Amino acid sequence: MRTAAAVATALLLAVPGRSSAQAPQTDDEKAIYALGVLIGRSVGQFNLSKHEQDLLKKGLTDQLNGQKPSVDVEAAQPRIRELEKSRVGQAAGAYLDKAAKEKGVEKSGTGLLYKSLKEGAGGSPRATDTVKVHYRGTLTNGVEFDSSYARNEPAEFPLNGVIACWTEGVQKMKVGGKARLVCPASIGYGERGSPPKIPGGATLVFEVELLDIVKK
Repeated sequence: MRTAAAVATALLLAVPGRSSAQAPQTDDEKAIYALGVLIGRSVGQFNLSKHEQDLLKKGLTDQLNGQKPSVDVEAAQPRIRELEKSRVGQAAGAYLDKAAKEKGVEKSGTGLLYKSLKEGAGGSPRATDTVKVHYRGTLTNGVEFDSSYARNEPAEFPLNGVIACWTEGVQKMKVGGKARLVCPASIGYGERGSPPKIPGGATLVFEVELLDIVKK
């Protein structure tokens, strides 16, 4: 993460005659700007305050200018991981509390938040079934980490071979229906996450269309 951030900042500073406050114009500038957005997403789970954003920028600038870091970077790395875990947990708790109060949301004993967006008319799958679905998965900050829509191709999964949230949630659906599944980490990817896109302890949000139950 540090290397990518340093490269992006170096590129930004290397563009002649332009201020970073100006909108990108050339293809190179647009690519550099997009790189900055991606880096921002990679640290988005820290939910940085304005002061913390300034500290981040100072660290980047000091590194690029060859100045000695103000802190022991190696010694700080365990705290970076602790901070990430703490911030992710705080954001997840607030999101889950708010989502649970939304009209039409059902909360199960596992913590799954299920909301039907469109009722289907077909049958409901069992845990041992393979399903054909379209889906989009995001973090609670809206960053997309996976999407069959983006690939323009439905996916097929055995329900007993995916995360527990899917195994439970998709069984509530009927073919032709669409639902939103909000999955706390305990029924998602847990404290380990699924690097690099899903941090440890992350709450996941899926919109799922159940297209079919695949015949054996």
